[in-house]
Amino acid sequence: MSAAHELIPAVLDDLELTWEPGVHAQEWVVTLPGEKKLKTVVSLQISGGALLTRAFVIRNPDENHAAFYRYLLRRNLRLPALAYAIDGSGDVYVTGRVPLAAVDAAYLDQLLGVVLEAADAPFNELLVLGFLTAMQKEWDWRVARGESLRNLEAFRGVLDGTRHP
Repeated sequence: MSAAHELIPAVLDDLELTWEPGVHAQEWVVTLPGEKKLKTVVSLQISGGALLTRAFVIRNPDENHAAFYRYLLRRNLRLPALAYAIDGSGDVYVTGRVPLAAVDAAYLDQLLGVVLEAADAPFNELLVLGFLTAMQKEWDWRVARGESLRNLEAFRGVLDGTRHP
């Protein structure tokens, strides 16, 4: 366990990632920069001879729950050593558990890449599936008032009716 405790912060530094100690013993909280989602915050924690991974993906959807969760379950089939899960509030996380014996620098690099892909790549699709009504109201309100649409531009086709969700 001591080797992993020293390895993790060293690898995070080598990868030039922003991190800080977590609230739990032997926990590191890493911030990964994204493209669709601005950042993904990941908890890496040593517990019971394993490395636990947990990253928030998106909050509980407002609508279309069956399609939203079906989409995530299908993506679970492609995630190595990780899975989407929901908490008691329905918020979505990507989580994993791997024996410490399997953890080395290459594994940590790969793990963080998979976490980032799992949180960032489907983010816009998840927003459309689970929050389209709220996004449409925000779009309509901004258009009516001449407000900036900058943070909604990725959804222009869906929101202005030129493309179906």
